[in-house]
Amino acid sequence: MARVTVIPVMLILSFFQRKTLFSTSLASGQPDVMGAFGLHNVLQITKHESRVILSWNNNLTQEEIENYTVKYILSYKFFNTTHEREERLQGKEKIIRLGLHSGFNAKVKTQLLAKETEDVIKESGWTEFTYKAPPVYIQNLSCIIYNISFFNCTWHIKAEAPEDIQIFVSYRHVGKDFECQQYIKNTRKKNIGCHMKEIYFQPSRKFNLNITVRDLKNNSRRLSYYKAFTPQAIEKLNPPINVSVSLENRSIKIHWKPPPTIGSAKSKCFLYQVKITDRKIVNVTQEKYEYPFHKPAKECAAQVRVKKEKCITNKIWSEWSEPVFIHGEKTVDVMLLNLVLFCLLIFLGGLLICACRRYRCLEVITMPVPHPSDNIRTWLAADETHHQKQITMQMEVHSEVTMGIPEENGDENAQQQKCLKESGLEDL
Repeated sequence: MARVTVIPVMLILSFFQRKTLFSTSLASGQPDVMGAFGLHNVLQITKHESRVILSWNNNLTQEEIENYTVKYILSYKFFNTTHEREERLQGKEKIIRLGLHSGFNAKVKTQLLAKETEDVIKESGWTEFTYKAPPVYIQNLSCIIYNISFFNCTWHIKAEAPEDIQIFVSYRHVGKDFECQQYIKNTRKKNIGCHMKEIYFQPSRKFNLNITVRDLKNNSRRLSYYKAFTPQAIEKLNPPINVSVSLENRSIKIHWKPPPTIGSAKSKCFLYQVKITDRKIVNVTQEKYEYPFHKPAKECAAQVRVKKEKCITNKIWSEWSEPVFIHGEKTVDVMLLNLVLFCLLIFLGGLLICACRRYRCLEVITMPVPHPSDNIRTWLAADETHHQKQITMQMEVHSEVTMGIPEENGDENAQQQKCLKESGLEDL
C-alpha cells in the first residue's frame, strides 16, 4: 500500500500575496514513476477573498513540451464532504471557490501523452496540498429571487459558533454594494435571514454575497465569507398564468402562459409540470397539454408549475397554479351535450310525425277552402251596394251644410224679418 510523504521544497511569504509553495512525491515499494523519469511539480497557492488560486510548475524540457501533449490531473475535495472532484486540464492554474467550506485537500500530477494516440508516455507523482480556511459559523445558506425584484436569503448558525457573534449580509453586483434592508432574527436575536425588495439584477451577471461575522465584544475581529450566485439560477418563478381547460374531440386540453421572469422569456427556456387528479405528474416543454378523456373523477382538477431548465439550470420550482376543474359544475362536455340535444330533437320530430299520421293532422292543415254559394254571393253584393249608398248620402248632406253657412252670415236683417213673418208678428 502506498504511503504519502510530504517534502516541503520552498516557502515564500509575501506581504501582499501570501503565496506558499509545496512539493510532494508519491512513494511505494515499486519503482516510482516520478523517480524513473524525473518529473515533479511545484504547487503554489494564492488566497483572494472567496477564491483560492492553485497554480503549479514542472521541470519539463522544451523538447518534451514540443514532442508530447501535456495534461494535468487535478483532484480536490472539500472538508466534511465525500465527493471528490477530478479534472483534466491543459493549463497550469485552477480557481477553487470556497463558498462556505472551511478548506479542502488538493493534489495534481503531470502527464505526457502521445500526440497521435493520446497514450500516456510518462507522468509525475502526485503533488498534494491541504488548505485550511478560517472557521465557518453558518450553514444551509439558501437564496432566492421572486416576483422579479424581491430577494431573500436564509441560513442557520452552527451550534459551535461563539455566543457574541452577529451575522451581517451585503452583496456586490455590477460594481455596486448593497446592504441588507431587513434582517430576520431568531429567538436569541441573531440574524438568520435577509429580506430585500425593489432590487434589480442583470440576469447573466453573477453577484457575490458577502457574509460578515462580527464579534460584538471586539469589533475589530471579523470573518468574511463569499458566495457567488447567478440571478437566473436562483429565481423562483410565479405559477403559470391564464391556465384554462377545454374538452374537445373527447380530449382534455390545458393551455397556459409563462410567468414574467428576470431572464430570457423564450418558450424553450421553460420546463412545466402538469398535475391532474388521479394521474401522475408529467413534464411538458410546451405551453399546452392534452390527453384522452376517460371518465375522470367527479372533481377532476388540473394545476401547472414551472422552472427554468433549458437556457440555464434552475432547480427551484414555482408554486402550483390555482386548480382549474375539468369535470364538474364549471366544465361541461360540449360534444356530449350537443349529441344528447340532437338525439332529443330527432325523437320529438318522429313523435310529432306519428301523431299527425294517427289523427290526420296533415289533412286538416292542408284541406282546401270551399267556394261560397250563390246566395252568399248575392247577400254579400247587396250588402256592399247598400253600404255604398249610405256613404254617398252622407257626403251630399255634408256638402249642403257647408254651402249654407256663408248666406246666413251675409244678411242679418233679412234673417230677422223672416223669423218675424214665420211667427205672425210682422204686422205689429
